[in-house]
Amino acid sequence: MTDTNDKTTHFGRETIPENEKAGRVQGVFNSVASKYDIMNDVMSVGVHRLWKDAMMDWLAPRPGQRLLDVAGGTGDISFRFLERAGHGHATVLDLTEPMLVEGRKRAEAADMADSLNWVVGDAMALPFPDNSFDVYTISFGIRNVTRPQQALDEAFRVLRPGGRLMVLEFSQLPNEGLQKLYDLYSFNIIPRMGQMIAGDRDSYQYLVESIRNFPDQETFLSMVRQAGFENARYRNLSMGIAALHSGWKI
Repeated sequence: MTDTNDKTTHFGRETIPENEKAGRVQGVFNSVASKYDIMNDVMSVGVHRLWKDAMMDWLAPRPGQRLLDVAGGTGDISFRFLERAGHGHATVLDLTEPMLVEGRKRAEAADMADSLNWVVGDAMALPFPDNSFDVYTISFGIRNVTRPQQALDEAFRVLRPGGRLMVLEFSQLPNEGLQKLYDLYSFNIIPRMGQMIAGDRDSYQYLVESIRNFPDQETFLSMVRQAGFENARYRNLSMGIAALHSGWKI
């Protein structure tokens, strides 16, 4: 039997033992927590805001729903969800406490305090009972999870029957030429901008490399189905720079 310590995973371009990844990812997000929203602007040239709005459009939150927002750090998705729903409840879970601290500092957090919980936790071992939530979201976080399939399995477990999964993540352009141009921008420009804006080239370098290691749209769709989700589909955003994956627990 293989010892779990012998299993390896990606950390950017490095191959590392699985049991080291969570700590390394925490290090990245501890480093960028205070600049996280700026980081998203750098990584997406500001378009992540439109992608998150598109996520809410497809999700169509309803009054009274309970959301679990995993890797939800600064609360972007939870705030949008609660505003769209009118009333409901959101639990923001993140592995990195400084990210949650930044989220709590936002003005929306005070306005919605009665509708929000902030929880430090691991996407692969959620600290919630089965059938607890109506909606599970993870935005630009699943590629940082050591075992994404396990995170999807956990999403299925904690959702109620009739519950919905929605994943927003950087993805792959279907056109090889455009992908090469985007890679050129990503690998050459984004780490430099990270250095200039946040004084942190290495974290941004990792984030770019992590995008390239993440499965393409069809492969990830098969993982969503493997977790048990039905009516699973995806939509490309900005020609596939990002993608939304949706599935239902029937």
